[in-house]
Amino acid sequence: MTDSPQVEPSAATEPLDTLVLHRTDNGVSWITLNRPEAMNAVTWDQRERVITLLAGAAADPAVRAVVITATGRGFCAGADLRGAPATGTATGTAAGTATGGPTGGPTGGERVAGDVARMIRLGAQRLITAVLDCEKPVIAAVNGTAAGIGAHLALACDLVVAAESARFVEVFVRRGLVPDGGGAYLLPRLVGPQRAKELIFFGDAVPAAEAQRLGLVNRVVPDGELEAAAREWAERLAQGPTRAIALAKQLVNASLDGDRAAALAAEAAAQEINMTTADAAEGVASFVERRTPKYRGR
Repeated sequence: MTDSPQVEPSAATEPLDTLVLHRTDNGVSWITLNRPEAMNAVTWDQRERVITLLAGAAADPAVRAVVITATGRGFCAGADLRGAPATGTATGTAAGTATGGPTGGPTGGERVAGDVARMIRLGAQRLITAVLDCEKPVIAAVNGTAAGIGAHLALACDLVVAAESARFVEVFVRRGLVPDGGGAYLLPRLVGPQRAKELIFFGDAVPAAEAQRLGLVNRVVPDGELEAAAREWAERLAQGPTRAIALAKQLVNASLDGDRAAALAAEAAAQEINMTTADAAEGVASFVERRTPKYRGR
């Protein structure tokens, strides 16, 4: 199996709003990584921008669903390997050390115990957590290679739509590294521990069709239909009861981390909260009146 694509260094002088495109359309926040020449290897600035946009989507009542996608042939080829550990992944640190770049210390000097863990907590893990904790449903529209932190960015999303040419790569083992960015947390929950170990131990590229069979992907579509397929699902979600979906997302995400009693208590509390919303009242009223509900996300 060939290694993941080599990427070009980022253009540090490019305006951030061109490196991460953003628009809101019909209640859907579209977040698009836009470094196609680098297979969308993520930089520190891009990561922070995506985190900010996800937080904004969560807080904005006009936004009722989110799509994360990218331009070009790659969804995200992992961390930017130019040598800056500020990407917040072990891959970035290893690349910096190997090329004589910064070693990960707080001032770019000698690395001391704790620096790498702190960098990962504040970097890659914050990005994945921002997706998991977003109060709106998040769809990944995977247009090409998703490797390393790029794969985890996609898999952290609530739904994954992949182009036929997409592939997913747990690239860390090829670099002699442990998965970061939540990989060892996400994968067992999606495919079980045995399959997760296979993906992590070997680092083979998984084509979109196989990823769907394993349970990593919800839907695979022809490359030219990816945006339309993501839009269809996102706009459908944007017409739904937004708070109920947010609470359901929280319940599902927490379900594998606690015991049955905790899960049932959380379920009851979520239902209590949801019954105070206008959308819950509308849903019940529309059922009684035998009409289609009109949800407003409130």
